[in-house]
Amino acid sequence: MKGSPIVGITPAVLKWARESANMSVFDVADSLKKPVDVIQGWESGESAPTYSQLEKLAYDIYKRPLAIFFMPVAPDEPKPYAEFRSLPDTDLMHLSRQTTLLIRKARAFQMALVELHGERNPIVLPIWKRIQVNNPSNIDQFARQIREALGVSVENIAQRPDDDAALKIWRRAIEAQGIHIFKDSFKQKELSGFCLRHPEFPVILINNSTTRTRQIFSLLHELAHLLCNRSGISRFDNQGIEELPKADRDIEKFCNALAAEILVPSEYFDLSTRGFDPIHAKDEDFAQLAKRFHVSRSVILRRFVDRGLVSMPFYLDKDREWTDQIKATQDGGGGSYYNTKGAYLSEQFLRDVVSRYSRRMISKGEASDLIGEKSRNFDRFEDMVLRGFAA
Repeated sequence: MKGSPIVGITPAVLKWARESANMSVFDVADSLKKPVDVIQGWESGESAPTYSQLEKLAYDIYKRPLAIFFMPVAPDEPKPYAEFRSLPDTDLMHLSRQTTLLIRKARAFQMALVELHGERNPIVLPIWKRIQVNNPSNIDQFARQIREALGVSVENIAQRPDDDAALKIWRRAIEAQGIHIFKDSFKQKELSGFCLRHPEFPVILINNSTTRTRQIFSLLHELAHLLCNRSGISRFDNQGIEELPKADRDIEKFCNALAAEILVPSEYFDLSTRGFDPIHAKDEDFAQLAKRFHVSRSVILRRFVDRGLVSMPFYLDKDREWTDQIKATQDGGGGSYYNTKGAYLSEQFLRDVVSRYSRRMISKGEASDLIGEKSRNFDRFEDMVLRGFAA
């Protein structure tokens, strides 16, 4: 019966999911509006949640795929401070609960991709197997190789009508090379995004709580991490880079420089900035220059820093000023839940799930579980894909 306890749940996995989300039994009880002894009973095996209660635990509270609670033992999952080397240990030890859940959500998508495709990426020779950055020295050369592999030119980006269209071009080009890209709204606003390496299914998750131009830079920065064969988590302000060990610090600086070179190649930048005085230029002048490449003003200013034409303190002051402007004008409006969730999901991933479901290779319940949604909502996502994924 619908309201009956589910058979087959592993109590130890329920407890592991709670503890790995940094939650107490009191937190979970409060979220479910249940007495504490009910949660303790589930975790001891004396009782079990109903299907609707398990859905809420999985999707709303623990951010885990439903199937994980039926595993005989909890998966062996790395801790953020052991997996990421792109931020100081003190920062990694104090990631917010929501950020920790987003990292686990991204891992769940990796598990879903393995379940969907087996042990091999459907792309025969994905980009991270063709371009491997073992010695990050020649930035211009690597940037050129990456642009060619992605099939995205400066001219092509310049023709896009707005930053949102430019972001879609970059996102789809990278997904076509075998890397799945997800988005979410980060409560830890200073973080720009992260990536998780994997031999077959690396993923990138970028912070949707900022401008499209900043998302574009974050996307390319995390791509650089993956091509360096490492997981990474990044801040917008680059704070903490100088505190890293030299090898990690050098890679972070390389990833920043590589992302900038991909987006604003030196040859184009030098041609576009002849006679441009970065010290005395107005904000509108930077905005006009940034618009040509669909990047932020900070990316343009950083290119002047790289050439020794602007000091780092000057750059940091302007970057903070522009960041404050963005926060003051950012649209806090909502929108359709389905359009938002559709934009958050990897476009290629959602297409593949719907394709498998339409060919009766998986059930609606399995398809819903793969995308982390309730079965009753899946038809809306299927319709979104069939209409061309306009989100």
